[in-house]
Amino acid sequence: MALLLKEKDVEQLLTMPLAIDLVERVHKEYSAGNAVDVPRERTRQPKAALHILQGAVPSAGVLGYKAYTSSREGIRFIVYAFNADRGNLDAIVEANFLGMIRTGAAGGVAAKWLARPEAKVAGVFGAGWQARGQIEALAAVRKLERVKVYSRKAEKLAAFCARMRDSLGLEVVPSASPEETVRGSDIVVTITTSATPVFDGDWVEPGLHINAAGSNSLLRQEIDEATVRKCSPIVVDSRPAAIKEAGDLLPALEKGRLHAGQLVEIGEVMNGTRPGRGLPEQVTLFESQGMAIQDLIIAAELAKMARAKGLGTEVDVGA
Repeated sequence: MALLLKEKDVEQLLTMPLAIDLVERVHKEYSAGNAVDVPRERTRQPKAALHILQGAVPSAGVLGYKAYTSSREGIRFIVYAFNADRGNLDAIVEANFLGMIRTGAAGGVAAKWLARPEAKVAGVFGAGWQARGQIEALAAVRKLERVKVYSRKAEKLAAFCARMRDSLGLEVVPSASPEETVRGSDIVVTITTSATPVFDGDWVEPGLHINAAGSNSLLRQEIDEATVRKCSPIVVDSRPAAIKEAGDLLPALEKGRLHAGQLVEIGEVMNGTRPGRGLPEQVTLFESQGMAIQDLIIAAELAKMARAKGLGTEVDVGA
């Protein structure tokens, strides 16, 4: 029997601290060679596209994949988690909320390891669903005092900031311009669908940490080459995934101004095999493409928690 977890079940079980702990653990395992991840594959049709990420986390006894479709109607996410020993389908998890939290958690893990310990001001580009997880995760790993959020849609931005203030008890305020969002910030997050850079590299100040989380396609680029040149180290969740689809890095890679060997995996930083931030004045960058192992380790844990609490629905499929 496989356990079906609907969105309402996931929302009852999954917290940001839990997601951060699991994402941190799985990145350590991946960069030590103890987990398997296959970069995203896409099948496109005129009106919709299918996206699949797959992998395995032996320590959690799980292998499987996340499949999602995108169309004008929206995006639909489902994780299929299989038992790594028997091969049976263990859980089917609706993954819209899960994906938002795990994407934020990846940024939180990166900020924990790369941002200056005293970081207290964040600038965020984007006021959509995914921006919520980014701010929640930063607040979980740093003692934030102020968050500046920029979006071109003023009414949506004001409502988003009000919700985040109420939710987190933080000063979350609309930013008047991209430059204001970057200058004076200790951490900058980009979580948009922009095809062109959202800020000018000339505004980047010493000591900044950047989480670039929106550019997981060749068609997207949230940060410019001037920003990339200022960053050291340039950290990614996975080198294979970054080389394949990090729209922010591909221009520099194609021109030979950046080499694949310069890309540091966040798990390598955590394991101490590659350096992270060494000096307060360094500008650090984390490029987040998203990995199946992040989804799978969370889905496996949620399935265990749900069975213990009597949540979800057992379905006779994939036995």
